[in-house]
Amino acid sequence: MPTTSASSAVCLSSSDPILDRLASSDCEVKLKAIREVKNRIIGNRTKKLSYIKLGAVPAVAAALVDSDPNLIVQSAATLGSFACGVDSGVRAVLDAGAFPHFIRLLSAADEKVVDAAARSLRMIYQSKLAPKYDFFQQENMQFLLSLLISENENLTGLGAGIINHSCETNAEQNILCYAGVLEKLTSLLDGSLSQRDASLESLVAIIKNNSKAVSKFVELHSGRALSSVTELTKDRYPRTRLLACLCLISVKNSSSCYLQDIRIKTKLVYILLELLDDSGQVGDEASFAFSSLIAEKEDLHKLAFEANAINKFNCVLQKRPLNPKRLEGVFLALADLCSKLECCRSSFLSLQVLNLVVDALIHEDASVRTAACICLRSVSRSIKNLSAGRFMNERVVFPLVHLLSDLSTSVQVAALGAISNIVVDFMPHKSTFIQCGGIKELVQLTKCMDLSLRLNAVWALRNMVFLADKMSKEGIFLELTAPSMASLICDPEPSVQEQALALVRNFVDGCVYSVEYAFTEDGIIIDAVGRQLRKSSKIEISIQGMYVLCNIASGNEFHKEAVMQVLFPQDENESHSFLNQFLQSNDSRLRTAAVWVIVNLITGPGVFGRIVNLRSFGIVSQIKRMVNDSCMDVKLRAKHAIEQITSGDS
Repeated sequence: MPTTSASSAVCLSSSDPILDRLASSDCEVKLKAIREVKNRIIGNRTKKLSYIKLGAVPAVAAALVDSDPNLIVQSAATLGSFACGVDSGVRAVLDAGAFPHFIRLLSAADEKVVDAAARSLRMIYQSKLAPKYDFFQQENMQFLLSLLISENENLTGLGAGIINHSCETNAEQNILCYAGVLEKLTSLLDGSLSQRDASLESLVAIIKNNSKAVSKFVELHSGRALSSVTELTKDRYPRTRLLACLCLISVKNSSSCYLQDIRIKTKLVYILLELLDDSGQVGDEASFAFSSLIAEKEDLHKLAFEANAINKFNCVLQKRPLNPKRLEGVFLALADLCSKLECCRSSFLSLQVLNLVVDALIHEDASVRTAACICLRSVSRSIKNLSAGRFMNERVVFPLVHLLSDLSTSVQVAALGAISNIVVDFMPHKSTFIQCGGIKELVQLTKCMDLSLRLNAVWALRNMVFLADKMSKEGIFLELTAPSMASLICDPEPSVQEQALALVRNFVDGCVYSVEYAFTEDGIIIDAVGRQLRKSSKIEISIQGMYVLCNIASGNEFHKEAVMQVLFPQDENESHSFLNQFLQSNDSRLRTAAVWVIVNLITGPGVFGRIVNLRSFGIVSQIKRMVNDSCMDVKLRAKHAIEQITSGDS
């Protein structure tokens, strides 16, 4: 059984006479005091916190060892009230040593005592602070099974709550399947409303992202278990319908063998959209369920679009004020819905949902701010609207830049994701971002110890420099500096190295003045590029590094000779040339990049000397073999290179 540390300390205050009565040796006095505390704290968070601070919880918990059943029942009920919806209450109940007593009381002869203990444990297991349950201990599994087969609804609900809280890994899911828990849970689907809902929640916990568990569930009772869940999507109770949908979504997402029919997909879309109208917790959770249904699935995006989902979510957003949970869920659902299809983004923009998302960037709740950024990132994938400068305006950019210094790392990362898309902006609107102080914030984040912030900041700068004009590049480079860029190229994390090289690639793309960035500060940038190409084993880093050299090699004679020096340092011979290795790589992208470098090197006044050097290192003979490459891009570039080499020789 899971255990917690017990404490017998009772810390009371004389500021409230009721606390003195809780410690009374008179059973009747104590019973009345406990009832009074219970009545005061039910539904009153402020009172709960007040009594927790005064030390009432240990005094109430002390009554659990009494011999009077009425006192035990009232004590358990009061402790359950303390634990209901308040983590500090759960912590206080656990610290008071009540948990092992609750477990003991589940075996009591008095049914009221059992009920009270089970209800309190259910409250505790709704919190993340509840003790982790070890399913791998045989006695624990036997105890869990005994709860699930009980006729007492609170006991079956407790069993389900334990599963929901503690079943997190595939190994835990599998051992529950092996022990027959799925069979026990499916038998509850024909029970009361409470049992049905508890069963559905636990089924989701066991089968989610586990294809083996899904297969076992689908095959139960020759498919009747799955049919029962499907039937429950029509239930009169909204929560039951939602949980049934979540169960079916888990089945569909965990295996490509089940529930792939368009009719069931359409049905799930419409049910979840309908559940958005629920004013309570079901309505809050429906949008999250919708996201899990459609995420990364273009066919479902089309179905949702045809079901007028974007308009539905827009209508929900119009019903102000909305609680933070509902706002977060709606923005995340819209983000998934607008992640792939232009028709969805167009509908989103035409309904002016963007204004509501931008307003949410300054919401007091960090989760809402994060979700709004994620939504903005999805919508700004629209090349059409990026080109029109739809997002690069002060109303959007100012709050995003402000979020780069948010106290929440999650908000910062999400804001960087949105900015990375927006700053691509093919039109000359990049100055708006610069004027808003965005570059200073991004450069500061490239120095952050947090990998996700550092990586996404470099990524955003990479996109900012993409097709930037001369003035924008100069401003960004002045803020970033050559030493910082060289440092990022040699960052300890490969993902940052890759993005830093891509950033340099964009800097040196274009006219000769752009190529010169690689040679500032005595060439520390091109030196860093060369070091990475010689030592990196990651294909993506090599590809970006070669495109940096490709762009530099498109410059003048000085630039071309500098690239030759990087490719063939004087202290290396043919057998150690990374260029030869890249030309023979199994990755066609790297072969293409390597050939492009050669193509750009064999032009200009000094071409003859460079061809001689390329021959001496076996590069020309390798290029000749590549005219029959399996990749069309490589083949075309190789033929082009051979034509130039032939022309250069003559």
